[in-house]
Amino acid sequence: MRRFEFISGSSSKFWSPEVVGNSFNVVYGRIGTAGQRKEKAFPSEAEARREMEKKVAEKLREGYAEV
Repeated sequence: MRRFEFISGSSSKFWSPEVVGNSFNVVYGRIGTAGQRKEKAFPSEAEARREMEKKVAEKLREGYAEV
């Protein structure tokens, strides 16, 4: 599972995306916590992967860095 972190000022967050079958799963929250989990189902694995890549690009633009 890939992991991205954003640390700036008082902000200390993580975001971890994963594709499992045709589902796009994300675990996110403050660094040091278990975080929250969200799952979104898609008609195909290819569509789930496209969504993940779109969200990864969005997080990188927001200042997150892959660790």
